[in-house]
Amino acid sequence: MNDAKRREIFTRLRGANPSPRSELAYTTPFELLVSVVLSAQSTDKGVNRCTAKLYPVANTPAAIARLGVEGLTPFIASLGLFRNKAKAVVGLAELIEREHGGQVPRTREALERLPGVGRKTANVVLNTAFGEPVIAVDTHIFRVANRTGLAPGKDVAEVERKLERTTPPEFLRDAHHWLILHGRYVCVARSPKCGSCLIADLCEFRDKNLPDDDRSAKAAAKPVRKPSTRPPAPPARGRQPMAKTARAGARRGRSR
Repeated sequence: MNDAKRREIFTRLRGANPSPRSELAYTTPFELLVSVVLSAQSTDKGVNRCTAKLYPVANTPAAIARLGVEGLTPFIASLGLFRNKAKAVVGLAELIEREHGGQVPRTREALERLPGVGRKTANVVLNTAFGEPVIAVDTHIFRVANRTGLAPGKDVAEVERKLERTTPPEFLRDAHHWLILHGRYVCVARSPKCGSCLIADLCEFRDKNLPDDDRSAKAAAKPVRKPSTRPPAPPARGRQPMAKTARAGARRGRSR
């Protein structure tokens, strides 16, 4: 994909959603961090239902640390892997309180040292809470980047590097949100909604999921291949066509 296509893709995504936001509900960087950790293998809606009850009770590192694993577990028991998540959230709260004065660190290295925080989670916090021009590649962004040809890569690290290198600077801050929302609601995994996609004509995916009328129009637009007017090739020298060989054999049989 060339630079002009990339720029047009992000121009259209920005036009449709000028101020994209995370679908996780949060009011502080710490709430965002906790919500992102809880969102692993869970939906944003499911996480929001849990945190709507949790954050009025405990939404700071000190409060979560006081709550402890046993106190936190009932709030998040509806989420997958809730026991591991409870340990991670309490652990990161204790570390932030002890080593960072109760403030979420603003470097990737410090974030990744927190329990339950990997590169993707760190990038979400850096981008969404602190406005850093980084892209957190999840399954949705990985699919969109590869399927459209925007930034194909064999793993999330390669896709992240390509996106950050090739995305025009003016779009880099919000690219994460545009791509994740596009993958979540339009460029879905099993049956992408190519017929209503605003970048379908720029997308390089070959097997687009288009309505039947669009498929028929494309088929009709293909040039019709004319039949060949070249004469058939003569038989190879030294060999007779099968029909002539058969007639010769019949004459030899009658003469015996």
